[in-house]
Amino acid sequence: MISIFVLLLISVVAIALVVSSGTETAIASNYRSATGVYYASLAGLEEGRGRLQLKNPKSFVKTAGANFLPPPGTQFDIGYVSYVLNPAPTDGNVLATYPDTEYNNEFGNGKLEAATAAGTVATTASVWNIAPLNALPVPGPLYKWVRINAVSEVSQQLQVAPIDGHVPDPTKPIYYDGTSLTIAPTGAQQVLEITSLAVLPNGSQKILQYLAAPVPITLPPLLAALTLSGSAASPGAVFGPPDKNNVFYVSGNNQECNGSSVLGSAVPAIGVLNGPDGNPVINAIKLTSTSAKYTGSGATTPDVEDISGLFPVNLQSPSQLDALAQSIVPYADVVITPKSTTNPPYTATGADLTPLGMNSGNLLTVVVNGNLDVSNWSNDGYGLLLVTGTFTYDPDTNWYGIILVIGQGVVNNLQNGQFKQLNGAVLVAKTRDSSGKLLPEPPAGGLGAASVKFDDKMQGNGIRYSSCWIQKAQPTSSYRILSFHEISQ
Repeated sequence: MISIFVLLLISVVAIALVVSSGTETAIASNYRSATGVYYASLAGLEEGRGRLQLKNPKSFVKTAGANFLPPPGTQFDIGYVSYVLNPAPTDGNVLATYPDTEYNNEFGNGKLEAATAAGTVATTASVWNIAPLNALPVPGPLYKWVRINAVSEVSQQLQVAPIDGHVPDPTKPIYYDGTSLTIAPTGAQQVLEITSLAVLPNGSQKILQYLAAPVPITLPPLLAALTLSGSAASPGAVFGPPDKNNVFYVSGNNQECNGSSVLGSAVPAIGVLNGPDGNPVINAIKLTSTSAKYTGSGATTPDVEDISGLFPVNLQSPSQLDALAQSIVPYADVVITPKSTTNPPYTATGADLTPLGMNSGNLLTVVVNGNLDVSNWSNDGYGLLLVTGTFTYDPDTNWYGIILVIGQGVVNNLQNGQFKQLNGAVLVAKTRDSSGKLLPEPPAGGLGAASVKFDDKMQGNGIRYSSCWIQKAQPTSSYRILSFHEISQ
């Protein structure tokens, strides 16, 4: 009896060990599946977030076609849905095999079907399904689709506007102003929802979701159509307009992107940052019949205003303004460093800009470390242009957005033909001397005198202030993750 009892006890212990071992194996397997499907879904989120960046060589703008996302700077309306598809060879129609039920949970029953019927659902392939990654001998992440769409207060079940009695509007998108969410688009960037579904071969599924918004890079405030840095030393800032061109103007009257209507309040036509002793620094605007062409918020013409009191104090020294300009460089879509066998400064030309493919749907941040001469380029530029040397303009070129000439602070022209214009805002500031060294700091020194001088016979329509184009051209550092959560299934 004792032997039988001992044998029974040993058998129970052995069975317990076998069961425990099986449980541990199952736990390890479940953990491996949960971890694998989590990171597969996260890979989808990061692909979607990464390809929203214009400087990404596989960005949606470059690879997905014009209808996948709205053009940069354009609102992504509620009811438009974009999918990145990453099906396995046996999945067929991946959206039918793995339907997106979460969209209707957020936006209401039948909303995805309605969007499909209305033709507002767009799709594109994952980077894992296009060359060169599709030729790799190893499989990519096992997410099935990534959805990108706008969100509203209703879809997120929150009230963004802190107003008593405010009724959330399901058709009004949410924006991010760098600090908090808002429903006011002015000065803010739209919040996008990125949702990813991953499915492993064993059936494990996971849905993860980001709310993300582009974070703008801080730029010098564009308080006038043309902003010039001044100097107390003679001759001060210089603006030499083409006196024999009766249609050339600098207008601070804020206009829509298409120029068809006026937007909001006017700004100065020409704003000047005075020298450290406050002396007037504009010397070269001539009070001729053309002075009426320089109009803006001022009561007199030409409208030249001292904006030093409105410009941030921490941006009025050479080192501060130069450093801010250089902070744009790491996030630029293109950085052009002209080469030369002679001594600097070097000069880039319009030929360096042509391959960039800029257009109204592809605004870029372009930095030229040196001089830029667009004479005879006869093309249009879109976005933000930063030139650290001399900018030689040609009126056969339109530029839509922002032009910063910070460094040498010189704008001139060689060619006179055509009647195009600069739309947005231009800031010209001298922070470095002719050898490239930073100018002395206040109080002994300060910003140098900017120079914008055009040939008297130069054609062209001038500069038109447009907050619309300024907003479109704002560079961003990255899409900041505002929230991240797992959606239960």
